[in-house]
Amino acid sequence: MHLTRTARVVLGVLMAAGLAVVHVPLLLVVLNSFNADRSFAWPPSGLTGEWWVRAAHSQGVRDALWTSLQAGLAATAIALVLGVLAAFAVHRHRFFGRQTVSFLVVLPIALPGIVTGIALNAAFRTVLDPLGIGFGLFTVIVGHTTFCVVIVFNNVAARLRRIAPSLAEASADLGARPAQTFRYVTLPALRSALFAGALLAFALSFDEIVVTTFTAGPGTKTLPIWIYENLARPNQAPVINVVAALLIALSVIPVYVAQRLSSDSAGGRL
Repeated sequence: MHLTRTARVVLGVLMAAGLAVVHVPLLLVVLNSFNADRSFAWPPSGLTGEWWVRAAHSQGVRDALWTSLQAGLAATAIALVLGVLAAFAVHRHRFFGRQTVSFLVVLPIALPGIVTGIALNAAFRTVLDPLGIGFGLFTVIVGHTTFCVVIVFNNVAARLRRIAPSLAEASADLGARPAQTFRYVTLPALRSALFAGALLAFALSFDEIVVTTFTAGPGTKTLPIWIYENLARPNQAPVINVVAALLIALSVIPVYVAQRLSSDSAGGRL
């Protein structure tokens, strides 16, 4: 479609304005994490690394970071197993209710987080309380897995649709066992999709707060929960900016790597 020069300029300005609305506040958070003024006066009176040092020595921040890492890694690992199995079942086999299974797997990512959180909270109270299992890291991991599975499932399913079934058939014709076909043919074709799905799932789990609020116990605090609880404490404001900047970095890096992997794969470099 051919656009006039005026149309291109207008679209460029609108795109720049939209990106600015989204990303300028994030840049301000990063800048304020180095702002020497505790009240964040603008322009900054100076730059300092003091708040980063305080954050590094804060036991609450370290504990929350460790909890987020545990929850994110565990949820991602479980999601990889369940998401890959579900994707293979739906896209490599024909059975009654196949579309229904696909819909149910994807549904959690479409539901509002507060609905998922309330549903999981009620389910845990009904099922786990009689077994003596309270709210804690385990319930947070289960809650995060419900939506991390969708990310892995979508990535693997999209890649499976681009892999010709004839490749596996040719491998079998040459005498390869199913395990060998998976190792030497299917897995190399899926590797980047698995890695991208895992990175996106981890990023989504790491900064999740709504579902975590309903599934975490009193002593279980992830990094987003710690930030939310300390927002009302003025003396913690500089440290909160540091933690928020850390969250931005830990979210942007996996998403960027996953996007590069996806674009490379789309270009044919598996």
